Amino acid sequence: MKSLIKIVVIAVVFVGVSCNKKTAPNYQFMPNMYESAGYETYGEAAFPNGVEAQLPAEGTVPRGFVPFDIENSTEGYALAKETLKSPLDSTQVDFVRGKELYDIYCGICHGTKGNGQGNLVKREKILGIPSYDDAGRAINEGSIYHTIYYGKNAMGSYANQLNEEERWQVVSYVLQLKADLEK
Repeated sequence: MKSLIKIVVIAVVFVGVSCNKKTAPNYQFMPNMYESAGYETYGEAAFPNGVEAQLPAEGTVPRGFVPFDIENSTEGYALAKETLKSPLDSTQVDFVRGKELYDIYCGICHGTKGNGQGNLVKREKILGIPSYDDAGRAINEGSIYHTIYYGKNAMGSYANQLNEEERWQVVSYVLQLKADLEK
């Protein structure tokens, strides 16, 4: 009988030691929390209809976007120069904010005074930036806004960097720089 008890105790210890596995966790009560299923971004689980990406509905306008009705062409530039006026009145124009935006986006090429002598021009990275007071340019608020919106020649568009109100603030500041250069 004593040998039978010894055998049972050894068997229990052997079973207890053999079931203890340090490399794997014990029984999982909620296995989904430990091993989640990976989903592809545009896969079957997310879009069962097989859509690769969600396109906006046709004819919609993004929030905060105001469409610009003048086209990007020479005729559009001339139309903007003739007809486009700033919606900001004298109380809404903020030359301090306009200067900040101008220094960030425009001053690197056009110079802080609008004379076409920005840092990139001085370092000869970009050549041929005219001054705002050049007689051949005859810029006004419509032409400046059109140029900021679409870009012109080597200058790219800043429509994505500046919203409509910020563009008009920059236009007002550029007109002030032009007036200062013409003195």
